[in-house]
Amino acid sequence: MPIHDWTRVRANRFHHFHQDWTVEIARALNRGLLPENYLALAEQITGGPEPDVVTLSLPVTPGGAEIGGLTVTERPPAVRVRTQSEAVTYARKANRVTIRHPDGAVVAVIEIVSPGNKDSQHAVRSFARKAAEFLHAGIHLLIVDLFPPSKRDPQGVHKLIWDRIRDEPFELPPDKPLTLAAYSAGTTITGYIEPIGVGEALPDMPVFLTAERYVPCPLEATYRASWDAFPKALRGPLLEPPA
Repeated sequence: MPIHDWTRVRANRFHHFHQDWTVEIARALNRGLLPENYLALAEQITGGPEPDVVTLSLPVTPGGAEIGGLTVTERPPAVRVRTQSEAVTYARKANRVTIRHPDGAVVAVIEIVSPGNKDSQHAVRSFARKAAEFLHAGIHLLIVDLFPPSKRDPQGVHKLIWDRIRDEPFELPPDKPLTLAAYSAGTTITGYIEPIGVGEALPDMPVFLTAERYVPCPLEATYRASWDAFPKALRGPLLEPPA
């Protein structure tokens, strides 16, 4: 299913879609994509940012099975851009916040960017700062941004986040202004970036469980399920051909 141009409708319509999509992603992960002792919960407060989906690791019983998922070495995520930080270990020795959850340790966060994350300089900077805090705390991250860059994020939210990790150039292709960005937070922080455009299908993106192991997040399938439930009376502007 092609990605719709959500800039054509008021923010409240995307908010409704966003809420449903969040639940669909959590359901998909809990229906067998996540290994045993992992679970996904929607809209949990983890002591700072309020993510859309958190992935939790439950206590492992002695002699329990080894963590599942795919390994980066055997099946690297299929993205256009891969970038890696250098020596973030020293940064983590400074004061840090360990984000936890009563049901288990938070290991990953999925965040779907909303118009409110970009409606002011303060909002977009706060979003980038909190995303970097997750990574420096050792929490893996998946960002889904279906809104084009603005004057506040001229190269998208990944550039704003990565500027807080490592200073290096990055430009979105002119015909692919939307951003999918997965980050693994190991000894180094690695970013897997996939620029996309309106009208394209969403690829699966990795949700990391460790620095080297991940499960694919079925963005396309869950987007389609949420679109099927989206009120037909509100679809009109979204069905028009891309400009």
